[in-house]
Amino acid sequence: MKVLGIESSCDETGVAIYDTENGLLAEKLYSQVAIHAPHGGVVPELASRDHVRKAVPLIQDVLKQAGITLQELEGIAWTAGPGLAGALLVGASLGQSLAWALDVPAVAVHHMEGHLLAPLLGDDPPDFPFVCLLVSGGHSLLVEVRALGMYRILGDTLDDAVGEAFDKTAKLLGLPYPGGKPLSDLAQHGDAKRFRFPRPMINRPGLDMSFSGLKTFTRVTWEENLASSQDTKTIDQLKADIAAGFQEAVVDTLTKKCQRALKQTGLRRLVVAGGVGANRALRQRLRETIKQHGGEVFFPALGWCTDNGAMIALAGGLRLAAGQYKPDAVIRVRPRWSLEELEPPGVS
Repeated sequence: MKVLGIESSCDETGVAIYDTENGLLAEKLYSQVAIHAPHGGVVPELASRDHVRKAVPLIQDVLKQAGITLQELEGIAWTAGPGLAGALLVGASLGQSLAWALDVPAVAVHHMEGHLLAPLLGDDPPDFPFVCLLVSGGHSLLVEVRALGMYRILGDTLDDAVGEAFDKTAKLLGLPYPGGKPLSDLAQHGDAKRFRFPRPMINRPGLDMSFSGLKTFTRVTWEENLASSQDTKTIDQLKADIAAGFQEAVVDTLTKKCQRALKQTGLRRLVVAGGVGANRALRQRLRETIKQHGGEVFFPALGWCTDNGAMIALAGGLRLAAGQYKPDAVIRVRPRWSLEELEPPGVS
């Protein structure tokens, strides 16, 4: 089954075609970073308008890349939530309209389900069940994944998502938006031991997380040490040391929470998904730590860590192939939507 996937939940327009027998056939992604960078964050109205401009040309591009016509599509999938309401409506309207026009089955996909299934696109996909660390700009979740649609949230963030904390910390240090990669690059030149950042909620039972305190510690540390920094070289080193300390605290916290989640569930496989899953320090630490404890860790390719159409086409293709198809005369989106509300295909 050849399935077109459309992702438009936030600030990337992603389109892909996934064949349930032959894998990913084509994908295209347009990032809106240049549009939102002057504002220091995503502007919902600008995001929605740009999705309108880019979605149809991207669909034409992937059809050409895959070497098929629109009429050869056998299913349509789009992100219905969570995300920005206006942005979601662009993909949902286009996807549902195409499904009606082509008279093919269609399915609305949960954005987070797309992320946690993204490693299945790789050459060495994990088997169910596994624990998923899902870390992005909007979410920080630990999820027990028993099968497609069988999800139990083990831990959530009580405040900022870890990706949001990276962006805000980077902004405080004067780094460009989005801040995750610039901060990670800067951290390579810093001394992570110069400042002892807190490890939020590490000594408490449970798997919930908190990252707002790290931002506060960053701001206080920056302000207290900036006055004594007399030249550009000293200030640059201060920034690098703060970046390194911040990143080390995040990596240490997430690693310990993952270890605890695997022990709690009795599972050995860990999947890491979402934009922060591209962080090099996090990948290295988790690989080393999980392997030392007899487990396995799986990461999607870097291009599938951020929002993309391939993960939506995959998730939609798996559900459609399993028989999930409920014709709907209404275009619906769900800006707020818990993973635990999903069900396996075939369960009404």
